[in-house]
Amino acid sequence: MVSIMSISRRELFAATAASLAAGPLSAFKGKITKGNISAITDEIGRTQADAIAFAHQYGMQWVELRNVPETKKEVAFLPEPQIKALAAELASNKLKVSFLNTSLMKFTWPGTTPEKPRKDTPEQAAARAVAEKKRWDNRKADVETAVRAANILGTDKIRIFTGERVAKPETTFKLIQQTMEELIPIAEKGKVHLLIENEYSQNIGSSLETKTMMEMLPSKWIGFNWDPGNAKYLNETAWPEGYKVLPKNRLLNAQFKAKNLMEGEEYIDWLSILKAMQKDGYSGQIGLETHTGGPNLIENAHIAMKTIMHLVGQL
Repeated sequence: MVSIMSISRRELFAATAASLAAGPLSAFKGKITKGNISAITDEIGRTQADAIAFAHQYGMQWVELRNVPETKKEVAFLPEPQIKALAAELASNKLKVSFLNTSLMKFTWPGTTPEKPRKDTPEQAAARAVAEKKRWDNRKADVETAVRAANILGTDKIRIFTGERVAKPETTFKLIQQTMEELIPIAEKGKVHLLIENEYSQNIGSSLETKTMMEMLPSKWIGFNWDPGNAKYLNETAWPEGYKVLPKNRLLNAQFKAKNLMEGEEYIDWLSILKAMQKDGYSGQIGLETHTGGPNLIENAHIAMKTIMHLVGQL
């Protein structure tokens, strides 16, 4: 078994040297190149400057945003002057924003009971209930705020969730549908797509659940961000089963996790997935969410990105 930290760097560096030295690859519809590759800035650098340097090192044109690396504050809810300054910094470095990751709707929704409730004290539970009710009550205003941020940053895609996962997620599907339908007019007005992420802690966690929800929400302003690593925690096999059930015309962003790129228990056959995405004419971005944390975060990000570039070079 090979882990993310024990993969042969000599083999990986040798395999990717040619593609990295070749400069930008030609891009055309249906051909996935490094021009389709993005990464979440707070997962590739301890500072914004480091994240920009990382992107330049790999010839990337795109980045995803979530939190400010230095402060961990959520980009979507920063004061507008700070968002404008961030947008200007990225533009001056010839980087575009492919996707704005937000925490929108990622909490326990009214009338639902989480399958895995937190082990809170009574005081913590009471405080959490108050905070989550406030987030529910403010959901439209929060989406409006995130849409404004996306407009400033020049991206037309933001992430949204579907409520803390319950024991029988299908019982929440009607509520999810109704809630998203309330938010669609806000997205449409701002010309921004709300991308539901399949997240194992949320009521839409698998590819099949994603397919069902897309059928319930036909609006062009709703799409999905596919993270097969999340679905794997729900015992879903990403390839071929998971990918094949997805409604490809609604897939507007995808994400890699570093540990899913390496041999081991959490390995996903991303090369086969990328080949299928290319065959299906996917022309969006795929972002790296390093997702390993700790002191090795940046080293793992480099290893993962070299792996990604190697895979893209085989297409």
